[in-house]
Amino acid sequence: MTDHSTSRYADLSRMAFGFAGSQILYAAVRLGVPDALAAGAMPVEKLAHSLGCDPGGLSRLLRALVVLGVAEEASPGHVALAALGEPLLAGHPRSMRSSVLLLGDPATWQAWGALTHGARTGEAAFDHVHGRPLFDHLACHPELSGIFNTAMREGTGWIAPEVPKAYDFTGARTVADIGGGNGALLAAILAAAPGVRGILFDTAEGVAGASEVLRRAGVSDRCSIERGDFFERVPAADLMLVKGVLHDWDDQRCAALLRRCRESIAAHGRLLVLEPVLPSRLGTAEAAGVVMSDIAMLVYTGGRERGRDEFRRLLAAGGFGLADVTPPLAGSPIRILVADPV
Repeated sequence: MTDHSTSRYADLSRMAFGFAGSQILYAAVRLGVPDALAAGAMPVEKLAHSLGCDPGGLSRLLRALVVLGVAEEASPGHVALAALGEPLLAGHPRSMRSSVLLLGDPATWQAWGALTHGARTGEAAFDHVHGRPLFDHLACHPELSGIFNTAMREGTGWIAPEVPKAYDFTGARTVADIGGGNGALLAAILAAAPGVRGILFDTAEGVAGASEVLRRAGVSDRCSIERGDFFERVPAADLMLVKGVLHDWDDQRCAALLRRCRESIAAHGRLLVLEPVLPSRLGTAEAAGVVMSDIAMLVYTGGRERGRDEFRRLLAAGGFGLADVTPPLAGSPIRILVADPV
């Protein structure tokens, strides 16, 4: 076997064992390892006692975390959290804690195990495994629903400050964030555009904690919170945001949501859709991120990521014309698709 083929084998082996790394991170977060190490290095025996773990079993997990670079040996028998592991802390500004808990949860884990079914049939793997769609399942499992909503907020929190840098909101009167979760994105926009008022619209579960987020941002006096189903109605505004929503649904459901937006948007308003956009070529870092997200949609919801032409057709079905597409935001695959009512 040549050096080149050995390298290929090693790369393929890492991919094949990728699930192991995911579960190692999940187990560490679920057991509370990162938070226990937040104050500094600890003896393994003391850490095991504080977490209620078998010292031998935890020691083996810690060795795996060290190999992954998430933890480090501070001294013989003592382990510390490495810089790479700091985003596993709940209070980290770029926390991935809930995202790791979501990816490693048994319900999610089982759905990924049915990817073969999704690829064969085009149906959501989650539905096949659990007998109901993801959002119906979350409604019956409050703990997992909370993890899901927090994970979605983690993804929005770090990109939110980039949105008002990429689009000028100062000409708007009222901005409605449709499916806006806890309001982190809308808060960033209102902070950058002091003359603009906001409406945060989502389900009751989605807006949990929003009042505090808006208060901390100093914009609660300019923002109202409304609860509802965006397939039934959306609040009136002259500028609407729809972030990370369309890729959850098939074209028919997306068109229905867009029609609700078209019914409520001002005659000369604008719709901003924030989504990954599939590029025409696959050999780029951006393409890799979008493609992996697309596979995740096949597993979770039966939705999909879309290219520019697909978005253009989808927006037209909802009563909008695509006017512009920004570059990716902050090194992420997310772009702003700017659409006008027609």
